[in-house]
Order: sequence, then structure tokens, then C-alpha cells
Amino acid sequence: MLDKIDLSKRVEKTEYQSQMAELTAEMGRLQRQARELQIPFIIVFEGWSAAGKGTIINELILSMDPRGIVVHSIKPPTEEERLRPFLWQFWMRLPENGRIALFDRSWYGRLLGDQLDKIIKTKDAAAAYNEITAFERQLIDGGAVIAKFFLHISKKEQKKRFEKLEKNPATAWRVTKEDWKQHKRYDDFSCAVNEMMVKTSITDAPWTIVEAHDHRFASVKVFRAIVAALGRAVSAKLAAKAPPKKAAPRVPSVTKAQSVLDGSDLSLMLDQSEYEDRLKTYQKRMWDLEHEIYRKRLPVGVVFEGWDAAGKGGAIKRLAQGLDPRGYVVVPFAAPNDVEKRHHYLWRFWINLPKGGHITIFDRSWYGRVLVERVEGFCSTDDWKRAYREINETEAQWTNFGMVLVKFWLHISPAEQLKRFKAREKIPDKQWKITDEDWRNREKWGLYKAAVDDMLVKTGPESAPWTVVEATSKLYARIKVLKTVTEAIERAL
Repeated sequence: MLDKIDLSKRVEKTEYQSQMAELTAEMGRLQRQARELQIPFIIVFEGWSAAGKGTIINELILSMDPRGIVVHSIKPPTEEERLRPFLWQFWMRLPENGRIALFDRSWYGRLLGDQLDKIIKTKDAAAAYNEITAFERQLIDGGAVIAKFFLHISKKEQKKRFEKLEKNPATAWRVTKEDWKQHKRYDDFSCAVNEMMVKTSITDAPWTIVEAHDHRFASVKVFRAIVAALGRAVSAKLAAKAPPKKAAPRVPSVTKAQSVLDGSDLSLMLDQSEYEDRLKTYQKRMWDLEHEIYRKRLPVGVVFEGWDAAGKGGAIKRLAQGLDPRGYVVVPFAAPNDVEKRHHYLWRFWINLPKGGHITIFDRSWYGRVLVERVEGFCSTDDWKRAYREINETEAQWTNFGMVLVKFWLHISPAEQLKRFKAREKIPDKQWKITDEDWRNREKWGLYKAAVDDMLVKTGPESAPWTVVEATSKLYARIKVLKTVTEAIERAL
């Protein structure tokens, strides 16, 4: 692929000036439209060392309103970044809707280097490419535009540029041992780049190879590609004149015979004395395990979903009660706030992932997309149907990294829920826990039940299975949660 590229292409100065004036004006216009239409734009630059990425990036910034752009120059991962899944550092850097993020090297750079140095095995590289493809597809499906460029120069040209930089004391520092190492292994690196392009040129985010011997030609090509990509996105958004219709409540798609929830035995109970004995045992074990996972840098995520009044708060409290507060955090999720709405729906969960050696307890989670958002019509039918795949891909990335992911659905009957609602209304200190929304949700029990059954069936892979907790007895539910979490951590250790 790279070896067949014609690197002799040039643009004369007068033609360059004329084209760039036109492209710069169009770039500014499209940036303003993208901001108004809330389109996030991601620009990725990879390429040979000394190929001219910095110069083109500067030209791009000067051609637009710099207040709407942030540049990320990606370096080797920090200690904080190494304690989380590989893509975490890039989710942290994603632009808000209507803004532009420009990556000087990206999620591809580290993978290319690791392959070249044989740090990463072939099967792990294949898995990483799959994760990257899923990542980009999720962003595009969420409304983002991605433009990817590889700046290409010959081995001879790279050596010439290195030598020129080294002759000048002011720029000699820019040429490193790693740069010369890349130059020495130019052919091997070319093969890795070719493989990368074949495996990650998805339809809506293809690679653009930029012939970079002539800077003027390279700049024009990059600007044209960006104008074209952003122009297509703006036109598509403007063409969608009417906002997407809210998804209408659906007829349950899981029959009673298939229902996971209907197979639960809600009569399971536990008496007080046995509860207290087992509570002490499991809380002591969790204390020990918390220190073991810290020592081995094992991240743990515990997800709580369930019916209103099913006892999530009480179960979370007993799980956390015996832990060192420096090693865990409880993150509650409600409807997204204004900042969260300006990002991909998975963004707020990625940025709250536990780092290696720590525990994050999620009080509600990313499953809101296929539960409340589905039933209440807060997203389109296409959105929640696509979310099953997106969630499975995302959880696979986390568990492949080594995260222990434990997921609970706390289950009670409609009659038990009604009993608890009425009890809350009678107790002044608990009245705040019952809202008009709880009563409204109760009226849609059948729709929510169908959504829960779909969720349990479609998002429970072996690496992150669901545990349905029979929660009529709060004592039984709390012990089952503690037992399940301790056993999952023990298996991982």
C-alpha cells in the first residue's frame, strides 16, 4: 500500500495560496455550522517522524476559531493511564458536541510501536484492532465525525529531514533515539502501518494517506479531506429537519417462557441470626480482598440495577461497610446532566472506571440506555437496539483488560414494591425516597419487565454475567450480593 504511493506530487505556490484561501474560508464556515448543530469532530494524525504533522496541525488551528479546538499530543501512557483499559485515556479526551479534538498521534500510535517491538502478541494485536474499530464505530453512531490521516514520506526523505534538524542546535532535540530506531526499521514499520489501515479503514472513518514530501500538497490534501468530511456531516444533519421521534412503548419481546425474571424464586428468605453471622464473615473477607486486589492492581466494578425500592441502597451500604474508604467509590447515576448530554452516552461511565487496585460501585449504569431510555422514549429505537452490541463490546474491553465486572439485578414482585412504596410514605425520614416518577414507572411494569428480560438475555456474556438477586428478603439479597462479589474477586485472583 505505502510502497505504491507517488510521493512526487507537488502544488505550486500561487495555486497553493489560492486553494488555501478558499479552503480556510470554508473550514471556518463549517466549524460554525458544526458548533450550531452540535457535531463533535475528531481529527487523527499518524505518520512518519519528521513528516510534518506539527506544521499541518498549526495551519488547521489557525484556519479555524481556536476556542473550539483542543489539541492532544499523545505520549507514552502515564502510570494513571496504565492502571485503566487502553482506550480510557482517549475517552477522557473526547470533544463535547460541537467542538473539535485534534490528536497528534492517537490510539494507533502505541499499538504500532508495540507491534514493532514485539511487546504485543499477534492475537492481542488483533483484539486491539477490534476494540479500536468498535470504539470508532460507537463514536460515529453517536454522531461524531472522524478524519484519519497518515503522513507519508520515504526513508530517504526522512533521513534527510532528521539530519537537517540535528544540524540546528535549536531543533536537534527533536530527533530522538526512537526516531532513528523507526528509520532503521522503516520497512517493518511500513508493514505494520499497512496492516493497520486494512484492519481499521471502516466505511465512515477511512484512512487518508497524505503524500508529504511537498508540504503545500500535503496541506491542501488534508484541508480538502476535512472540508469534505465535515461538509457531509453538516449536510446530513441539516437534512434531518425533524428531530427523531421518541420510541413508542413496545410490545414485550421476551415471552413468559423465555423470561429470566419469572424463573426467580422470590420466596427465598434468611433469618436475622444467620444474616448477622454471614454478614460479618463476608465483610471481613471483602476487607482482605480489597487489600489483595490493591496489591495485584486488579480493578473491580460492581453494577447495581433493579426495581425501584428493591433495596439497592441497602445492599450497596453493606457491601461498602467493611471496606477501606480509600479503596472504593460509589458512583450514583441519574438522568445525564448538561455536560454529560454533550458527550457520547458511554462517556460518563468510561471516565468513572476503577483504576487497577480499586473498586467502583455503580448505582445504576450504562444499562439505562436499554431500560428507562427505551421504555420512556428518551432515545430512538435504533439507538437502544444498537446499545446491546455497544455495551457487550465495551464490557469485553474492560474484562479483557482484567477488570472484575459483577452485575446485579435486584428483583421483587409488583406487590412487594407496592408494599414498600406505601411504607415509605408513612415514614417521614423515608418519604424523600418515593417520588411521582416512581409511581409513573410502576404503571409501566410490563414494559420495564420486558426490557429487563431483553437486557439479561442479550448482555450477559461469560466474562460479565448478570446475577438476579431475589430481593423480597432484604437480608437474603444483601448476603447474596456479598457472596457473589467475593467469589468473583477470588476467581480473578
